[in-house]
Amino acid sequence: MYFIKTPRLLKRMFPQQVWSIDTRDKKLYLTFDDGPTPEITDWVLETLDQFHARATFFLIGKNVEQNPAMVERILARGHSIGNHTHNHMNGWESSNSAYLRNTLKTEKLLETNLFRPPYGRIKRSQTKAMSHRFRIIMWDVLSGDFDLQAKKEKVVRNVTEHAEPGSIIVFHDSVKAKPRLQYALPRVLEYFSQQGYSFEPIAMA
Repeated sequence: MYFIKTPRLLKRMFPQQVWSIDTRDKKLYLTFDDGPTPEITDWVLETLDQFHARATFFLIGKNVEQNPAMVERILARGHSIGNHTHNHMNGWESSNSAYLRNTLKTEKLLETNLFRPPYGRIKRSQTKAMSHRFRIIMWDVLSGDFDLQAKKEKVVRNVTEHAEPGSIIVFHDSVKAKPRLQYALPRVLEYFSQQGYSFEPIAMA
């Protein structure tokens, strides 16, 4: 069970986290979690280029260690990057000290102040401890591409029916999400491009 559209009540309960970008302009903020992943992340970059779209990639430290050149390719194309812990750590199941150490291990690899907690699971105490160093980026719309039971057409509708100006949208450049991602992403980009939207990176500052 997961929310496609993040409830307003949840956003109000955690105002120190960024759920969307305040704008009335037709701008959307695509984000990709769990990379970099060989071939898949490169495919995402090529697909974004076709629509002159920029995005934000939340990277797992151990994947960065295995694919360091991919980080440079992401940045060179005008995208931004964020920290997604070193090995996709669940904050609810981790002590504050262990969670912070895991995150800082990845910080040594990436120059960014953006952070997204894996699964969106982070304790209030962890948020408080990290907020002076990171902007904690959540989301407004979850594509559901990670869901093995989700039909690929539904993943498209999850985004096209719920995104609005300023929405932060989650996809995953991972092996698990690949079949649904590769179907949905071009269709989402085409749909919103036809509606006059642009796709922007979240600023690393």
